[in-house]
Amino acid sequence: MVSNVFLGLAVLALLVPVGENRKPLGEHWRATGNAIRAAGGPLLVALGAYVLWLVAPILASYDPRTSLQGAGELFNLTTLPLGLALVRGERAVRRLVDSLVGVGAVLAVAGLTQYLFGYGDLQRRIRGPFSHYMTFSGFLLLCDLLLIASMVFGPKERPAADPKATATGWRAVFGFLGVLSQSRTPWRWFALVTINAGLLGSYTRNAWLALAVAVTAVILIRAPRLLLAYLPAGVLFVWLAPTPILSRVLSIADLSDSSNYDRLCMASAGGRMIAERPWFGIGPEMVERRYVLYRHPTAPRYQVPHLHDNLIQLAAERGLPALAAYLGLMGAAAWCALAGLRQEGGRRGPRADLWLGVLLALLAFNVAGLFENNWGDTEVQRPVLFLLALPFCLARREEGEPAGGRLYSGGSEVP
Repeated sequence: MVSNVFLGLAVLALLVPVGENRKPLGEHWRATGNAIRAAGGPLLVALGAYVLWLVAPILASYDPRTSLQGAGELFNLTTLPLGLALVRGERAVRRLVDSLVGVGAVLAVAGLTQYLFGYGDLQRRIRGPFSHYMTFSGFLLLCDLLLIASMVFGPKERPAADPKATATGWRAVFGFLGVLSQSRTPWRWFALVTINAGLLGSYTRNAWLALAVAVTAVILIRAPRLLLAYLPAGVLFVWLAPTPILSRVLSIADLSDSSNYDRLCMASAGGRMIAERPWFGIGPEMVERRYVLYRHPTAPRYQVPHLHDNLIQLAAERGLPALAAYLGLMGAAAWCALAGLRQEGGRRGPRADLWLGVLLALLAFNVAGLFENNWGDTEVQRPVLFLLALPFCLARREEGEPAGGRLYSGGSEVP
């Protein structure tokens, strides 16, 4: 509710000219539209296709009146053009990323305090201020990857002429750990501990798996030899991990687990929905209502709120064009971030932490989305929409900012 109010106020601030140099309303709207188009052309094409294939499946739905409820997502999608219009340059991007991580740390603390009130097991998982533990873990996952990228690849944490940057063997491993130890901001360490403790305490396996994949990508980029530590680390984890955590981890690949098998049944039902209506789907908000018609006979549940998979859910609800538009959104942002990273010198570039932060967060989000409909979760979708806009915002220089950006963090600039 609070986020809806703030998003509404931001939309009004964008639409209504304010300040001393106010322009006529029509001229202000034209200027705003031009700024948004100039900032993220490829992204807006994908967004336009996504919006089109939100409206069309509503009209073609088995029950258009019910599917009309899905049009509420249009308000959520304004987050992306808002980001393109209002955020410009490295200074603004860094401030917003740090703010997002800070909010994640506060929410993680709120979740951890729930251990004092009877939460903490599979029946009553910690969820912070959110209504569901999946939302809690989904939001923390994004914050965690942005934070990890800033600590591993950030300009202040990594001296420009680090002799260990090209080290091999175990020197590379200790060099990687040394990078983390050079952080000048203790609040990042606090955020790292609390956010990951919150993720662990949520018992959310899709978030754990996504984090493991993203951290593996970080190690491959920064210190590949550290992968040699995976086997002893795994043995140590099995030996020391609390039984509930270990049992939860081991259940990830257990097909006899009812939750895992149920996801396979949902995927099967989703496949039949897509095969029946590949172009427009069965309609937004219709999966829950019609699932029983497509349900596998051995599925553990008769009713499900969604199909627990972003890709299958989108294709089943709205058709394959909607899925293509979603992939276009992700691809446009990832391509822009990758291009910026390469142009500025790869992981040693001055803004590598921001480019890689976007790539890692989107990677983790989509890995988790293979097992949970996190794109359909408003509180998770909004920060993801900001992340989609971030590479294009970062590519736009502030007035007076040199090409390649300036190193800015915590209120000071690094020449």
